[in-house]
Amino acid sequence: MKYKTSVFRKGHFNAAHRLHNLAWDDKKNTEIFGLCNNPSFHGHNYDLIVKVTGYVREDTGYLIDMKILSDLIKAEVEDRFDHKNLNLDTVEFKELNPTAENICRIIFEILREKIEKDLDLQIRLYETPRNFVEYPASN
Repeated sequence: MKYKTSVFRKGHFNAAHRLHNLAWDDKKNTEIFGLCNNPSFHGHNYDLIVKVTGYVREDTGYLIDMKILSDLIKAEVEDRFDHKNLNLDTVEFKELNPTAENICRIIFEILREKIEKDLDLQIRLYETPRNFVEYPASN
């Protein structure tokens, strides 16, 4: 019997960023982004929840091997972004404003390439314990 299940794996990384629109002058950036536009950057301790949904495989009883999922998160997200300045040290955010919304979407795109296409994927990214985003959005 097939049944749909979701599994979750937590991840974590620390990173600095500056919210800044390259097309705007300093005054407008400061007006829109406030302290988050600090030219010296600021950091967050990001918590990540990766949700994978699909049908449990009859042969293994797994939806996805959690060790494989854990290794993917470490290699593709944590090692890539941890202790980095997202604006300066990553290709993903050289020209893309590293808002929580954009970081979440980029993580989704990175992991989507590595996880079987018959499995649904959702990313939840906590920028602070009270501020978080999800991609794709659930209804």
